[in-house]
Amino acid sequence: MSQRSRPGQARGRVLAAALDLFSRHGVSGTSLQMIADEIGVTKAAVYHQFPCKDDIVHAVIAPALEQLGRVTAEAERLRGRSARAEAVLAGIVDLVVRNRRLTAVMHSDPAILDPLFRTPQMQELERRVFELLAGPDPDAEALTATVMISGGLMVATTSPFLEGFDEDALRAHLLSNARRLLRLRPPAARS
Repeated sequence: MSQRSRPGQARGRVLAAALDLFSRHGVSGTSLQMIADEIGVTKAAVYHQFPCKDDIVHAVIAPALEQLGRVTAEAERLRGRSARAEAVLAGIVDLVVRNRRLTAVMHSDPAILDPLFRTPQMQELERRVFELLAGPDPDAEALTATVMISGGLMVATTSPFLEGFDEDALRAHLLSNARRLLRLRPPAARS
């Protein structure tokens, strides 16, 4: 096999370097030249994979958004508000815990969130998730709990106070606390 990377590998290297740089410098503070330097290629090689930085940002976020879409669709197929809320909550917690670096970038950099949340697709996905968590006709307490969970999960996974938690422990604590806020019972243990 030659020393050159296959196109998928080159693309993956660009995305990994970009996420690392975004987490250190923010999206606005990261240039295409910095990404190129990080992986030891020319700026033209980065342009070959991605015509602009916005395309890199979208490609970094896309897998998480696709997963959120799948989690949401699976939850919507379940019967009963509690089952739907539990499924989407568990899926979101798993997603943010597994993607702590991406979550940190998204939480701290409005250059990612602002354009993302203005898209009709993201607004619709956010509406669907919110309805799954809060229910179809939420009262003030359910609305408040859902908003707190939505923002709190991103903050909690990036907090230096919780850095020492391994993924399993963090996942368990986030789910336990979110269930309490939403007044959900933990799913029954399978025998």
